Amino acid sequence: MDFMVLPAFTLLFCSFRLMENYTYNSFTLQLEGLNVSKDSTYAVFIFLLVSYLFIMVTNVGIAVLVFIDKNLHQPMYLLFCNLPLSDILGNSIMLPRLLIDILRPPSERLISYYECVVQAFTTHMFGTTTHTVLMIMAFDRYVAICNPLRYTTIMTNKMVIKLTVSAWGVAFVLVGILLGLTIRLNRCRTMITNPYCDNASLFKLSCESVFINNVYGLTFTVVLFTGSIGSMVLTYTKITAVCLTSKNKSMNSKALKTCSTHLVVYLIMVFNGMSIITLHRFPQYSDYRKLCTILFHIIPGSLNPIIYGVQSKEIRRFLSKLFESKKILPSL
Repeated sequence: MDFMVLPAFTLLFCSFRLMENYTYNSFTLQLEGLNVSKDSTYAVFIFLLVSYLFIMVTNVGIAVLVFIDKNLHQPMYLLFCNLPLSDILGNSIMLPRLLIDILRPPSERLISYYECVVQAFTTHMFGTTTHTVLMIMAFDRYVAICNPLRYTTIMTNKMVIKLTVSAWGVAFVLVGILLGLTIRLNRCRTMITNPYCDNASLFKLSCESVFINNVYGLTFTVVLFTGSIGSMVLTYTKITAVCLTSKNKSMNSKALKTCSTHLVVYLIMVFNGMSIITLHRFPQYSDYRKLCTILFHIIPGSLNPIIYGVQSKEIRRFLSKLFESKKILPSL
């Protein structure tokens, strides 16, 4: 009798082990999403949809405009084109998925592990490249104002390519290491407590030690923020010193216009990023943190093309010519 019970017990034990392993490293995860009441579901959906369409139209429009207009083939605009590309990448991965999940019941907000990793990677690439691109744009403004006679010899096409590659390359390496440390972990949970996937949500699925992840994540954040804030302070200190000592009013006016645009975009991005980091320390405000993470994508992506479009004389001139030609065509 004992010999008959033993195989059955062994088979049962193996079945439990198989079930445990499947649950342990499940490739199907569940997104918590936004906690939206039924009455406001469609209002939130329409707001996010309109925001997404606006971001795509304006950013794609700016990028195409710089590409086709030879007057905009200047280092400042070519470097700025990296911001629309980053906004398009970051929002295209996050917002369409979020729009679908809002209309789904919470139990059906499922996402594959690999899709979640890709979403987390692009989300962090968006945040990191925004910093690095604004840093290289600050360097361009520094050379233009502090070394105007050498600007054309320093900011060549080769230099623009080098700065662009370095901005995206540094972000790719930093984010790649960040996600690589998370992918190595085994998972014992399946709930992503966020509207979309990010690195913190992924490593929180693990029951293993995440000490290395926390250390690198903190180092990553400190280095990125210290580097970007430090470069901005240094750059604008030197620019301010040059403007105060210079008696060229036209140059000072132009410097104020271009630098204020760049600085406003940077401050918006830093404020959003700091808000998310601060709210992570207060779990009781998780709904506010979720809202901030979404606005972190929407606000810069919406405002960047508007701010640069309004401030740029070349872009305004091109748009005015475009609208004038459209008015003339119907009359013909």
